Amino acid sequence: MTKRNYKDSVFTALFNDPDLLRELYCALEGITLPSDVPVSINTLQNVLYLDLYNDISFEIGGKLVILIEHQSTINPNMALRLLLYISRILEKRTEGVRLYSKKKLTIPWPEFFILYNGKEPYPDVVTLKLSDLFDKPQDLGIPEKSYPLLELEVKVININEGRNSEIVNKCKKLAEYSFFIAKIREFLNETGNLEESIAGAVNYCSKHDILEKFLQIHGSEVLNMLWTECSSEDVMAFLREEAREEGREEGREESQNFILNLFEQGFSLEEVKLHLTKNNK
Repeated sequence: MTKRNYKDSVFTALFNDPDLLRELYCALEGITLPSDVPVSINTLQNVLYLDLYNDISFEIGGKLVILIEHQSTINPNMALRLLLYISRILEKRTEGVRLYSKKKLTIPWPEFFILYNGKEPYPDVVTLKLSDLFDKPQDLGIPEKSYPLLELEVKVININEGRNSEIVNKCKKLAEYSFFIAKIREFLNETGNLEESIAGAVNYCSKHDILEKFLQIHGSEVLNMLWTECSSEDVMAFLREEAREEGREEGREESQNFILNLFEQGFSLEEVKLHLTKNNK
């Protein structure tokens, strides 16, 4: 199995291009921007502790956009995780800057999007808010604020095939990507074999001019990325189910790092599951 950086994904590899990100952003916002509006990609590395390895961060028109593709069940804590994420981006951006000087700093306007591509049913659009996680404060005799003094909102958009067509159809590559993922699942339902299903979807889409150039350029790398993505998602779901049965939920980050390293070494999905089952006993 070819070695690769497991923090990459097909989504990030596909959209790691300023022109495509500009087109995607216009589709998400329902706007049109000139082709000369610059896009600067500044995706953070080493953020696996937040499980955000399908993320792209970029700046456009004075806005800092955090974009995440999500194929598993939406986590209700995503707004908090994104708060931690953007804090790291701003920390990196202001590195070496005198924060205590008299000069006023400016930071870009943040926007957050999650493109949901999971198998579980989900609405077309949902907004998650950081304030939904706040505890109700004790009554100290002080009038309550009419709004939270700290807020973060993330828009979750369902991009599964047949959903939000007005958005997906404005970005050809997004439509093709959604079709590609749907085709993998279609083959998986027929064959029950993940590797065969990925290979079949790659072959089908290449023949039908769907992500054709991307698939030709990246070749077997796409197979390895997808196999690792889908397998690790399956194994993490397997681990969560075991944890629920045993009444525990611990070592999530360490487990995922370990799992992904096993895939890097060429272990099969069933071999990884068997190994984890033995270790958890």
